[in-house]
Amino acid sequence: MSSRRLRTALSAVLIVLSCLLVPLGALAAWAAYGLTDTGRYVTTMAPLAGDPAVQGQIADTVGEGILRQVDTGTAQGAMGPFVHDAVRSFTHTEAFRAAWVTANRSAHDAVLRALRADDDRAVTVDLAPVTAQVKRQLAEDHVPLAARIPVRHTEVALLSAEDLSRLRKGYDVLEVAGFWLPVAAVALAAAGIGLAACRRRALTATALGTAMGGALLGGAVAVVRRMTLRGLPAEVSAQAAGAVYDALTETLRTASWMLLTLGLTVAGLTWLLARAGRRRRGVAAVAEPVAPPV
Repeated sequence: MSSRRLRTALSAVLIVLSCLLVPLGALAAWAAYGLTDTGRYVTTMAPLAGDPAVQGQIADTVGEGILRQVDTGTAQGAMGPFVHDAVRSFTHTEAFRAAWVTANRSAHDAVLRALRADDDRAVTVDLAPVTAQVKRQLAEDHVPLAARIPVRHTEVALLSAEDLSRLRKGYDVLEVAGFWLPVAAVALAAAGIGLAACRRRALTATALGTAMGGALLGGAVAVVRRMTLRGLPAEVSAQAAGAVYDALTETLRTASWMLLTLGLTVAGLTWLLARAGRRRRGVAAVAEPVAPPV
């Protein structure tokens, strides 16, 4: 095999590997630096406090939880409409938005501490502060039997011990992959272009591969969303779950569009520059004077 063919073959392998790592690197970086950063997570989740579907899901969940703590069936039937109305009213207040931010921050911190520690106990969040707020509002509205609502420490599991053990292994891998996969993708692309016999074609191929990787990443996000919403329990609102999924993956969708746009732009500019260069060479050849025969 000639030196030129060997360089072309090695360049093609490096570029293909780089393009394969592009969507994987973006996904790993998003998970490692987006989902695991408490500040970014809370900022992402904060606007959902005003989403009607999320408010409705929380109102139903908290309302049912409060009613289950009331001892008698008669009291539950009498208080049911008042409790649900009170919880729905509470979800439209600034106090709820503040509680939503605090709850998300506490839950995220608890999950991260569990992932980074060796404790295999389930991760839970306590709903007692929300129950106390609703009870106080019902009492102020003079709702009958409001005083009978017990404010207990109701813990809702965020991660079971089994899920925690499995996720801890994946988390350790993400901390490494989130940094090194994007670096490897860039390094392989640079090596492939530098080694190529025709760097313009190599750059075009890399750009188109990057665009394809962005398109695949965006398609994967859409497919996983559909699968996630299809497998929800009956008591979970698909609209609320979709709003949460869209908020969490907004950065990932933006990254997929950026990769697609960047790849197509670079490929287009490379083609235009090559075409302009051929035109200049053609004009120069026509303009070059022909030497008279001797």
